[in-house]
Amino acid sequence: MSLFEAAVLGVVQGLTEFLPVSSSGHLILARWALGWDAGALGLPFDVACHLGTLAAVVWFFRADLGAMVRAVPAAFAAPLTPDARRIWLLVAATIPVVIVGLTLKDSIDAVRDPRVVAYTLILGAGLLFLVERLGPRTGSEATLTLAGAVAIGVAQSCALVPGVSRSGATITAGMLLGMSRPAAARFGFLIGVPAIAGAGAAEMLELRHVALTATDLQVFAVGFLSSAIVGYLTVNFLLKYLVSHRLDVFAWYRLVIAALLFYSL
Repeated sequence: MSLFEAAVLGVVQGLTEFLPVSSSGHLILARWALGWDAGALGLPFDVACHLGTLAAVVWFFRADLGAMVRAVPAAFAAPLTPDARRIWLLVAATIPVVIVGLTLKDSIDAVRDPRVVAYTLILGAGLLFLVERLGPRTGSEATLTLAGAVAIGVAQSCALVPGVSRSGATITAGMLLGMSRPAAARFGFLIGVPAIAGAGAAEMLELRHVALTATDLQVFAVGFLSSAIVGYLTVNFLLKYLVSHRLDVFAWYRLVIAALLFYSL
């Protein structure tokens, strides 16, 4: 993989990790469409790009995350402060993806295929269309229960399948529970922090057996930096966009990409 390819794939990751269009699906599609062979470093490079977007979301929400760190002692006392309550919501939302990630990893790796991506893109589009037509959603994180957080976590775990989209799944689930678009997106981004960090840590453990050259490290660095910069800009854009815009444009985009895939397969 060249540095140019690494930069392009990093940009793809940064854009699509936070837009409801599927980052893992687009990384697979980009390689497939351009004929780029990632070789043995395919999944580890994806992890480097995911860590880039993790850095982006951590920096963007640094004030919220810092407040939660300071609120840890308050999480074990009543009444719960808003930041302490958020800690428990994030814990509840993280449990499903941990269980699925640990038990179904091999099965998930086996479906990293363009045809699977096409079907999941269509499914996700249908859900985006549906949730926008169920009436106005005005709830916030303050109205979210622990059971609701678990449900959003289940949706997030479905995003381990390429083409589903972590952002799309969590925003849809949050809106189905009555949250507004921006509130659902914000909560989805926050619960992505432990999920992305956990996935990255697991893959990095496997990397301890892989001999990396100086060139490999440069490729990883380019992918990390490009995904981090573009990811930060994308989070900022989407949270502002969702205040006054529907999700339909992303649903139509998913359908167009799926149609092009079926035409090409």
